[in-house]
Amino acid sequence: MSVGFGIIGCGLISKFHARAIQSIPGAQLVGCVSRRQESAASFANEFGGTPCSSLEELLGLPQLDAVAVCTPSGEHLNGILAAARAGKHVVVEKPLEITPERCDEAISACAQAGVHLAVAFQSRFHQAAIELKNAIEGRRFGVFCLADAYVKWYRTQRYYDGGAWRGTWDLDGGGALMNQAIHSVDLLLWLMGDVYEVFGYSATRAHERIEVEDTAVGVLRFQNGAIGVIEATTAAFPGTLKRIEISGSHGQAVLEEEDLKVWQFAEELPRDTEIRQEFAHKTSTGGGASDPAAIGFHGHAALYRDLMDAIQTGRSPLIDGQEGRRSVALICALYESARQGVQVRLTNPESKP
Repeated sequence: MSVGFGIIGCGLISKFHARAIQSIPGAQLVGCVSRRQESAASFANEFGGTPCSSLEELLGLPQLDAVAVCTPSGEHLNGILAAARAGKHVVVEKPLEITPERCDEAISACAQAGVHLAVAFQSRFHQAAIELKNAIEGRRFGVFCLADAYVKWYRTQRYYDGGAWRGTWDLDGGGALMNQAIHSVDLLLWLMGDVYEVFGYSATRAHERIEVEDTAVGVLRFQNGAIGVIEATTAAFPGTLKRIEISGSHGQAVLEEEDLKVWQFAEELPRDTEIRQEFAHKTSTGGGASDPAAIGFHGHAALYRDLMDAIQTGRSPLIDGQEGRRSVALICALYESARQGVQVRLTNPESKP
């Protein structure tokens, strides 16, 4: 099966999408478009395909089957709607959009057009995260007590000053939570299920000329009864790898990027020793902790392979629009809580843990 992809937006993250596409047999990069024509030309010169002068030109390329939306977060909806109208499948860089309502609009448009919508939460495809998910589904943790995410990253002032959209509510949709920690928020929801209610704090501690937070903490109550914490910052020099910690009455695990730093259960299984050895030093990049370019494209490649299989078989992508919406809804609830100084409930009272 051959699938022709186009890329909307030729900034930093688009290069990882292009490398992922290039790595997959049957996937072809057929074109790109950017706000600046010279950026599209440079991108096409490096990765191939036709540099287009408009989104309409890109969507009209005869070999185009799907597009990757790599524009600033608050502009994702525009690209998704245009692609859906043109009958093209969509991969959208995280977040899906910057509010649940805009996510719903994107999901609805793709459903009505009969096209697939996949969201780039590539950390779900890391094998260590899959092992953790399998252990949770196998009920190895007993009664869950705590589930936490820690994203203590570092971004320079130059990082924010280098893009007019960065650090703005309209286009970035938020700061350390919406832009950087959202991968960990997604992992936490994927692993633990929905959150019942949240209480959040946020602040701008170390950066200037940004509208959004560079530091935030949220306290969570999950529907399964567990309590959790999300800590996120882009102000912690020099930046450390993101961590997920799951604790229960019968086990504890700590996932640090692609490594399993802790993997202990009351009932040991034969494969546990192998898992501890295999995932002790799996991480091979900086994980984006201090440099947004210090990531690999292998997670994106898995995302594209999944979408191609979904197109071929007719099933939904593993990380579809509804999955992409969950983290946006939780983060927006945390922002609302921080603004109002109150608990915010995400689900109806009947679902109280």
